[in-house]
Amino acid sequence: MSSNSGDPPKDGHLGETTEKAYPRKESDHSDVSRTEIEHRPSKDNILDEGDKQRLEASAKLENPLGGLTPEELGRRGEEFCAKHGLTNEVDIRAFRLGAMIAGNLNKYDAIDGLTDREREVLDREITHKWSNPKMLYAVIVICSLCAAVQGMDETVVNGAQGFYKKQFGIDDTNSQRNSWLLGLVNAAPYIGCAFAGCWLTEPMNKVFGRRGTVFVSCLVSALACFWQAFTNTWWHMFIARFALGFGIGPKSATTPIFAAECSPPKLRGALVMQWQMWTAFGIMLGYVMDLAFFAVPDLSGIIGLNWRLMMGSALIPAVIVCAMVYFTPESPRWYLTKNRHSDAYKSICQLRFEKVQAARDLFYMDTLLQIEKETMHIGQSKIKEILTIRRNRNAMLASEIVMFMQQFCGVNAIAYYSTEIFIQGGFSTQSALAASLGFGIVNFLFALPAFYTIDTFGRRNLLLTTFPLMSLFLFFTGFSFWIPEGTTAHVACIALGIYLYGVVYSPGEGPVPFTYSAEAYPLYIRPIGMSLATATTWLFNSVISLTWPALTLAWTNQGAFSWYAAWNIVGFFLVLFFVPETKEKTLEELDAVFNVPLRKFMRYGLAQYFYFWSHYILRRDIAPPKVPHATDEVEYTEHQFSKEKEHDATARV
Repeated sequence: MSSNSGDPPKDGHLGETTEKAYPRKESDHSDVSRTEIEHRPSKDNILDEGDKQRLEASAKLENPLGGLTPEELGRRGEEFCAKHGLTNEVDIRAFRLGAMIAGNLNKYDAIDGLTDREREVLDREITHKWSNPKMLYAVIVICSLCAAVQGMDETVVNGAQGFYKKQFGIDDTNSQRNSWLLGLVNAAPYIGCAFAGCWLTEPMNKVFGRRGTVFVSCLVSALACFWQAFTNTWWHMFIARFALGFGIGPKSATTPIFAAECSPPKLRGALVMQWQMWTAFGIMLGYVMDLAFFAVPDLSGIIGLNWRLMMGSALIPAVIVCAMVYFTPESPRWYLTKNRHSDAYKSICQLRFEKVQAARDLFYMDTLLQIEKETMHIGQSKIKEILTIRRNRNAMLASEIVMFMQQFCGVNAIAYYSTEIFIQGGFSTQSALAASLGFGIVNFLFALPAFYTIDTFGRRNLLLTTFPLMSLFLFFTGFSFWIPEGTTAHVACIALGIYLYGVVYSPGEGPVPFTYSAEAYPLYIRPIGMSLATATTWLFNSVISLTWPALTLAWTNQGAFSWYAAWNIVGFFLVLFFVPETKEKTLEELDAVFNVPLRKFMRYGLAQYFYFWSHYILRRDIAPPKVPHATDEVEYTEHQFSKEKEHDATARV
């Protein structure tokens, strides 16, 4: 294995060349070479070749261009252009310099040939991270409008159900049958998502790309919303809402991926979390529509015009997305997976200020993807890859936990039934709609701080902080129903508990799950991983929608709210033991985060729990526990990888 190989890639295998350029003995991450690994005695070779490749990949992805001189990097950039048909001299210069910057961990000061404008833009990536091209924000606007569609789809039914359940003859609050039918109609889109819509994500992404999937799913959502406004029986409404799930599923799975793949790492969490922030805005807008159309009278021959307008209003943002989405660029990462490098370059040039930035990011991105393809994809089915490879399995477990808890924290019981809850608490119908709007406003306003907190405090810390508080406020809300009815305290405490719950949900379990799931999986299984994640959240969303009316009938509001308060306590410990931090890691470097044995991470979680009480409560001066990392793992072989050095994971892309 040559220690100074700078030869260009052969046969398109960039990962192979990178491997030759990285003697493990000269790497910051290892004591041993690949040759030594392959030729050890059999007692050391306890893993198959695929696992050895994955072990090396975790170390290699930390700095896949390390060990190359600036001249070698520049030559690789030029070879990239020659291989993929980029013949313009300006583009060749951009890739030559971009490759040198990418291989030098973004330390561009020592690189000659950059213009003053290019140096200024590279400086502003650090000093003004919110300074980005308008087209990047246009992509985020599209994703945000998709989220608004989602939010409106979820909450227009909140006010409309009070009217259509009477028209459909399912309004007897003491009837178990009517309670289940009302829950079934409300749950229909999420049943459609969980069992059909979400699983269309991968084939739709393969055929249509990210933009095309967004277009088709929003078109389906718009048509289904229009259909709902013309139904006249509960089963007809169920069918129309079930069809809505075919739009909600692929849209909810694809949009966070689209945003993540276009965003620079330092902004990825904040930009991707706009999905939740604008979902919260859509939720609020749905309540606005409910209140706006509340007093609309029936016209001749049209019974229930008010609730029909409520249900149909959600098509407006979906139509806007359909009209705008093809004016934005496709995901450059998606183009790379299709071997359309020229298109990927054109796309990323629209998402960065200077071609040097675009070339740097694309070159580094392609290098990582080639390594990932070679070392992660070894012929198994993708489902088997998720279940049998520890890195993928741990990512799946963490993603499933946060997605499951996004529903079983109880938020959508409030989102879908808040009007009914407030009416049971003594509000008039119109006052209940206004109180629901108040929850929507709180939910939206307190999602705004997540722009700052999600990448400052991290995903894990936000969840560990907010789960206990959500539990407390749900207990408070439920117990408030024991305050004598007709008193001001009865009404005020119910509203206060729900609003305080919204305050802590919005910056925590609100934005984190979709952001976390979008970045947890490696690229080659990301569509399936997101399909599973969104199917999980919509499945348990449907469970809550379906069961809440029957749950309150059987257990009363006190028992129903306490049930979900208890689940928040469970969620705290699930996150503590099984959900690692992913803050400001590049999407591909997360291998090292998830490739850790669960028992090791559980020990860390337990140690972190006792550290919190000892350090912050008892005020003892003790060191925090060390976060486990794949490069610390010693179970693979007797000659393990050494500890990684401190680095800025976002400095490169």
